[in-house]
Amino acid sequence: MNRLLIVVFVASVAVPASALAQQNMDVLTAEDVFDLEFVSDPQVSPDGSQIVFVRQWADPHTDTRYSNLWIMNGDGSGQRSLTSGKQSDSWPRWAPDGSRLLYVSDMTGSAQLHIRWMDTGATNRITNLAEEPRVPAWSPDGSQIAFSSFVPDAGMQLISMPEPPEGAEWAEPARVIHELVHRFDGAGDLEHGFTHLFVVPSEGGTPRQITSGDFHHGGYVGRSGSGRPVWSADGESVLIVANRHADWELENRNTEIYEVSLDGEIRALTDRKGPDGGVAVSPDGLRIAYTGFDDRYQGYQVTGLYMANRDGSDARQVAAQLDRSVGGLAWSPDSRRLYFSYADMGNTKIAYVEPGSDEVHVVAENMGGSGSAYGGGSFSVGPDGVFAYTTSTPTVMSELAVGDDGGDVRIVTAVNEDVLGHKTLGAVEELWWPSSHDGLDIHGWIIKPPGFDPSRRYPLILEIHGGPFANYGDRFDIEKQSMASAGYVVLYTNPRGSTSYGEEFGNLIHHSYPGNDYYDLDSGVDAVIELGYVDPEQLYITGGSGGGVLSSWSIGMTDRYKAAAVLYPVINWYSFAVSADIPITVSKYWFPSMPWEDPEHYMSRSPISLVGNVTTPTMVMTGVEDYRTPMSESDQYFQALKLEGVEAVLVKVPGEPHGIRVRPSHFMQKIKYIVGWFDRYRGMAS
Repeated sequence: MNRLLIVVFVASVAVPASALAQQNMDVLTAEDVFDLEFVSDPQVSPDGSQIVFVRQWADPHTDTRYSNLWIMNGDGSGQRSLTSGKQSDSWPRWAPDGSRLLYVSDMTGSAQLHIRWMDTGATNRITNLAEEPRVPAWSPDGSQIAFSSFVPDAGMQLISMPEPPEGAEWAEPARVIHELVHRFDGAGDLEHGFTHLFVVPSEGGTPRQITSGDFHHGGYVGRSGSGRPVWSADGESVLIVANRHADWELENRNTEIYEVSLDGEIRALTDRKGPDGGVAVSPDGLRIAYTGFDDRYQGYQVTGLYMANRDGSDARQVAAQLDRSVGGLAWSPDSRRLYFSYADMGNTKIAYVEPGSDEVHVVAENMGGSGSAYGGGSFSVGPDGVFAYTTSTPTVMSELAVGDDGGDVRIVTAVNEDVLGHKTLGAVEELWWPSSHDGLDIHGWIIKPPGFDPSRRYPLILEIHGGPFANYGDRFDIEKQSMASAGYVVLYTNPRGSTSYGEEFGNLIHHSYPGNDYYDLDSGVDAVIELGYVDPEQLYITGGSGGGVLSSWSIGMTDRYKAAAVLYPVINWYSFAVSADIPITVSKYWFPSMPWEDPEHYMSRSPISLVGNVTTPTMVMTGVEDYRTPMSESDQYFQALKLEGVEAVLVKVPGEPHGIRVRPSHFMQKIKYIVGWFDRYRGMAS
């Protein structure tokens, strides 16, 4: 049945006194999720005069998100749509001479490559593929387009079956699975086959497959296409990221950069043990830049920046002193600068280095725009130091900004001004505190309720990020602002193990997660209480994924929380290691051995081992199609809580993968269920 499987009754609960102040002002609520828009993937034209970007919106009638292409002048003026309608348009890329625009669109029913002539507006669909084309790229002369796409095969055949009688309807046949990763979050059950590289004439025609073999080119699992193809400057070959090693299933991070000639010859340009990716070829054809690290099987390893000659020789790490993971590589058109992005203490920056130098020049901050404190975002570079990027701050959700090397950075869109311009948002404040475990400085942020009165005492929600190797920051967050609008002070933090603070800080939870990060969080709650406006008897805790791990772990360690909302958690590391879609990550990077080799280690780090201590009323919520933290994990925890006599509910969200954000109505329900569950216990005597 297409409905939530349990209802938390909140309609009969009296409105808490601490929420009354919010009723007389226009504040952000979960109902606003259909009205908020996102900008992404800005692309500066070759002459710098125009910028194309993707604008995503949600339709309440179909409960679906769509995206269209928009264009503006380089200074932000003249904004107008290039495409419109209930369709998904993405990945816009300018032809090298700026005369045409390539993009992917499902406007004709399935995702295909399209070309738009910018002088006339004429549009032509140039592919008719059974499988979706991914990450297309123009050849330097504009005559060809490279892209990756999934190529299915029959898989292992163990039996033969007779044809059914005429008119008969036999049951769906059994499926033989022989791949280690045979289902993936967001994609569901994976077909048999591999991702390969194709080229097609830019005026249209028959795509030609130029890679072969039982390997994924440009993606780890079928259909992913995560590694974008990059043309050589002479247009004679395409560079792609792949893992063509015989043990690719068991060493899935060991990718290399391969050069594929148009006649299918392939050779590796890198050869180290570890991931090499994000390749970018300098426009003058002299160098390649890429990202990666020498794999030590640590939970967190900083992804470094590398440069090499065009043939892969004389590779060296660049800006090694940065101690931050980098990505999004882009050369300036004159090949004199290599731009990249990195997160530093919860803020994503854009910077560049020059060949032969290790000096990092920061040109912009606040890249983001996902509507979450996690960040995200993208940028592109034009001539004369011009760049465009998506930006987010505590008061700016998702907008487009432009900048130049002179330091002039300005926001040029206002896609959410119609929604946020008249709303009172919760004020966001930065906070640092020492961990009670060892005095380590921990970073976090507080969102105060709109209309905040420092003389009052408010309930507190501790909201914990997932990953665990990820970071929150000073970015706009729909969920947390909605919680603050309901009258809660919201604390969100980067405990040990978070990224953007260096490799040592990230690896403080190596082979020991969850663990001492609990004390970082607990100390953060104490630090906020000391500010004097939080009621220590009205504390609540929530988090998703890794935040679900730590919220369930925390209520097994303490009874200080009035209620908990545990979202898509890992509860039992043993079962998770052999049921999730990332088995190699768990057993080779997050643990020192296989589960059956050291079951005590797995159980000692599993929240279910502490379930006998739990007295906190707990809501567990997970998407039914979550293959990252499977529903079986939530089932275990819910049933264990019930067996222990703990007040608990299980909320199953149909059709949703990890994160519960695919359907806007489900995202709305997710926020409302968290707040609704906490409101049940708000104001109750301990």
